[in-house]
Amino acid sequence: MKILYVTTISNTVNAFLVPHIKMLIENGHTVDVAFNIEQDVNPAVLEMGCKINVICFARNPLKLQNIKAYKELKQLIKEEKYDLVHTHTPTASMLVRLVCRKFRKQGLKVFYTAHGFHFFKGAPLLNWLIYYPIEKQLSKYTDTLITINKEDYARAKNKLHSKNVEYIPGVGIDVDKYINTTIDRDAKREELSIPKDDFFIFSVGELNSNKNHEIIIRAIAKLERTDIIYVICGTGHLRDYLKNLAIKLGVKLNLMGYRIDIAEICKTSDLFAFSSKREGLPVSVMEAMASDLPVICSSIRGCVDLVDNSKGGYLVESDNVQDYVDKIHLLYENKTIRNSMAIYNLQKVSKYDTNNILTILKPFYERIYE
Repeated sequence: MKILYVTTISNTVNAFLVPHIKMLIENGHTVDVAFNIEQDVNPAVLEMGCKINVICFARNPLKLQNIKAYKELKQLIKEEKYDLVHTHTPTASMLVRLVCRKFRKQGLKVFYTAHGFHFFKGAPLLNWLIYYPIEKQLSKYTDTLITINKEDYARAKNKLHSKNVEYIPGVGIDVDKYINTTIDRDAKREELSIPKDDFFIFSVGELNSNKNHEIIIRAIAKLERTDIIYVICGTGHLRDYLKNLAIKLGVKLNLMGYRIDIAEICKTSDLFAFSSKREGLPVSVMEAMASDLPVICSSIRGCVDLVDNSKGGYLVESDNVQDYVDKIHLLYENKTIRNSMAIYNLQKVSKYDTNNILTILKPFYERIYE
């Protein structure tokens, strides 16, 4: 079978989809990829023999360059005569399904993995008015719609028109990588300029309003403890704002930017905090779970799939500062509870391992022409 994987930008393939493509190739399929190159293509994609097709997708679906992207994609699919197009990410997936309406009549199949619908419980009304009708219409041109959290699965199953709606628990993470990471905790803390006896709260995520790091800073300030440090790995336009807020409130904050040693930093931490307002299924929470960490996170779509309240951590309303204060204080004071939650998370996270995801995903391809 000849397959085209489509994402808006190359980063998505680099970060998540290389094992998926490898599985397909090992099972005798030919796989090409199409995306706009925002980050150098993972060498593994080239080594597997995938043909790279550069399509000028813009992340913003309203950008005029997507008209050109539509034409480029249409020409590519027409020329290459694919059997299946598997699309990820919103803009690319919108254009793919518009392009493939005609080709589906000729036997082309379309898979769409939704990493998190823009319409969800608690989403702004505007999201429902714009994105829900679009997704409902485009679902008619989707042979298999794959959802990665239970809320999206239920809504797609009940409200959308895809021929098949499937649920898989994410795109997969390398659980063993995090389990097998070993470090000298004190030496790593010294490298990161983190006092060895401080209570270390860790977050990973872009420094933007959706990730909501501000609420953790405000919660730590209310605790009035000088031995708590908050570390965030990520970049974004709120860097200076968060830094100045922490100074104003007297919170020890370390903004580390982009890092490639997340597994090692997790191993030096005491608690993982995730205060996002909207997610599909957050990989960083899974990574923390695989690193023996308890988790305090927002009680939102995706997070509620991952964290079992009072077992692997605590689920908190994303705008409730006092609840964050209470839960952080509880875990700060009780190492026994932290250890119990860490063990629980390590057991649960195995279902999100890449090998398990691929085992679930493989039959979706095999039954296309049954």
